[in-house]
Amino acid sequence: MDTTLSVATAPKTGTFQMRINPEIKRQVEDIYAACGMTLTDAVNAFFQQSINVGGLPFLVTTNGREALREQALFLLMQECQEGSPPVYPASGSEAEPLTEFGT
Repeated sequence: MDTTLSVATAPKTGTFQMRINPEIKRQVEDIYAACGMTLTDAVNAFFQQSINVGGLPFLVTTNGREALREQALFLLMQECQEGSPPVYPASGSEAEPLTEFGT
């Protein structure tokens, strides 16, 4: 039996407070509002995704763009070695994936 609660359906009896710069709060509220969400909705989505993946729902690094590029290239090379079909159009050149990832 799965005892993991869904953030959406779990009883909401606890509270969570945090301090945030008012300008940053306004900016993220605007971003989330454009997605049809409140700040609370977004935080709950973050919590749910953290539960789903068993950790942070995104890569945290000081060189995020480079780390993501290296991870994408590694996965692409792994697929090529395993003979998996490419994820880019077959009509493209061999350099297309590298161009796409900014090399």
